[in-house]
Amino acid sequence: MDKSESIKNLAIALSKAQSEMSGAVKAANNPFFKSKYADLGEVIKAIKEPFANHGLSYVQFPIEDNGRVGVETILMHDSGEFLSNLFTVALTKQDAQGAGSAITYCRRYALQAVAGIPSEDDDGNAAVKQIKSSGFKFDDVAKSWVDAAKADITVLDQLEDKNYRAFIEGYL
Repeated sequence: MDKSESIKNLAIALSKAQSEMSGAVKAANNPFFKSKYADLGEVIKAIKEPFANHGLSYVQFPIEDNGRVGVETILMHDSGEFLSNLFTVALTKQDAQGAGSAITYCRRYALQAVAGIPSEDDDGNAAVKQIKSSGFKFDDVAKSWVDAAKADITVLDQLEDKNYRAFIEGYL
């Protein structure tokens, strides 16, 4: 990590901005894992106004390092103070599309990290939830309950099995 000699003003501004930020909305679908995630646009939307309100901005530059690609993210304050760090990943697909996907992935996670936006590992959480839920599986019936509960939380009152209700609530 690189930083300016002092980050006092930046730290104060970031703290104030974080008090105004909520988590990024998980609106994008990952068909491979059948989960939702907060895409880069949602991350930017979550930080844009709070950053602007407190003199914060950022830039992200695509980088390559020994076959790995990623970004350098620089968090800046209007005082001139800054924090900077690199985040790279190995490419799984060795072409422009693979590089673009990896860069977008790095931008999203680096920005979430520097802004302190909470994120969830949907795939990991889903696996843990299934293990902790007395053997329930996230099948079509469970998905129907989750969808219905997202539209009207009171539908969960119809579930008599408290363990199954807790399992469904874990996906909300």
